[in-house]
Amino acid sequence: MKAIARLWVIPLLLVVWELFGRALEDTDFPPPTTIVARMYELWFSGPAARVFLTDDAIENILPSLGRMFGGWILAAVIGIALGMVLGRSRSATDYVDPLIEFGRALPPPLLLPLFLALFQAGLATQLATIVFGVIWPVLLNSIDGVRAVDRTYTETATVFNLSRLQRLRVVVLPAASPKIFAGLRLSLSLALILMVITELIGGTDGIGYQLLQAQRSFDGAGVWATIALLGLLGYVVNSLFVLAERRVLVWHRQATRNP
Repeated sequence: MKAIARLWVIPLLLVVWELFGRALEDTDFPPPTTIVARMYELWFSGPAARVFLTDDAIENILPSLGRMFGGWILAAVIGIALGMVLGRSRSATDYVDPLIEFGRALPPPLLLPLFLALFQAGLATQLATIVFGVIWPVLLNSIDGVRAVDRTYTETATVFNLSRLQRLRVVVLPAASPKIFAGLRLSLSLALILMVITELIGGTDGIGYQLLQAQRSFDGAGVWATIALLGLLGYVVNSLFVLAERRVLVWHRQATRNP
């Protein structure tokens, strides 16, 4: 009930925006109803056999999601694997820590010219930019999670003669998973942002490319519709991730409630 009571501000803002937009009659600041109608026209007015997706939706939204999740999954695999290794070896972390701090301080969009020179324009450049930008939260949280594992767990695993790989898989990884999931959630939001940036700069399709084309053609409603679509996708993706996290880490919530 408290959450519902706090949501009253959203319809209020939409009504104010609608009235203000209709009174202003500015194509660069359309009312919400115009934006929703443009979203429907662009992406959701297709046949029922295609889940109402239009040709533009299939040609732009699906490739964008593929790039975003592809880069995010690559970063997750690399970040977790490196984090597990570095988290178990403090001396190795001391050697690479300056490189990690230097790398995470570099804005990923600034490296686009380098990736373009290495991979040429295309999917490889876009994936490289996304991976470089989102790997740091996963890597750092994985290192912190592994370091925070109670030594009692690892010592017990040693007593039971578990191999190093078995200790990592059965003991260390589950114990570090709450922090790892926190890094994955943050990196997922960054992946969406970098996906749009790579499509704005060097893309030939995708949501970011559509946003750029709408801006170039002075389609104000199309620009706002694309922004709204990105916000909707971000909300849906984050909500699905939270649901998955709750199912995977149900044991962690139970343990914190019943210490």
